[in-house]
Amino acid sequence: MEKIRVLIADDQPLIREGLRRVLETDPHIEICDEVGDGQGAINLTRSLRPDVILMDLEMPGTSGLEASQVIRKEMPDVKIIFLTVAEDEEMLEVVKAGASGYLLKDVQPDELLKSIHDVAEGKPAFPPVVTDKLEGEYSRLSSRNMDQRIKSLTAREKEVLALIALGESNRSIASKLFISEKTVKNHITSIFRKIKVHDRTQAAIYAIKNHIVEI
Repeated sequence: MEKIRVLIADDQPLIREGLRRVLETDPHIEICDEVGDGQGAINLTRSLRPDVILMDLEMPGTSGLEASQVIRKEMPDVKIIFLTVAEDEEMLEVVKAGASGYLLKDVQPDELLKSIHDVAEGKPAFPPVVTDKLEGEYSRLSSRNMDQRIKSLTAREKEVLALIALGESNRSIASKLFISEKTVKNHITSIFRKIKVHDRTQAAIYAIKNHIVEI
């Protein structure tokens, strides 16, 4: 099993040290570096290409949110877990920025480690309280538009979307539905276009909100 390479981005040295100590307890995680500002996170991500970034939302200069927007645009395969001190801090903006996870800084060590493994495998890592609030935000959108988006999906696309929400990889989806990975990718491209999302995390939340899958 290849190690998950993690970049820590937080402007507080004590927080970085605490995260480092937790991550060092997991033999399957490798800390590739740490940084204290958003622009630094962008620069290190460009040079190191970590698998996962633990990103503080508020940092001097370029914020974590701004940094993530750049990183996700340039390097969409890099997963980002946001760390914050408040449950309601820019949650919808975090999802729009392509975050794979959103955790409070007082998260338990085992939950943090599990979240890193989950996002590395393509699964979203949002605690229930955050998922509930995100669903509340999405419910404010036009229900008519939501219904039209659902109606535009084919039966096969709904199956694929449900499996995305369950955290399945493209290979796993292909195996379960007896189709090729290329066909899965084509379905995903069509799904994202129809329901107007940009990544798997947004698609998963959409699927949960619209009862395409129950988690």
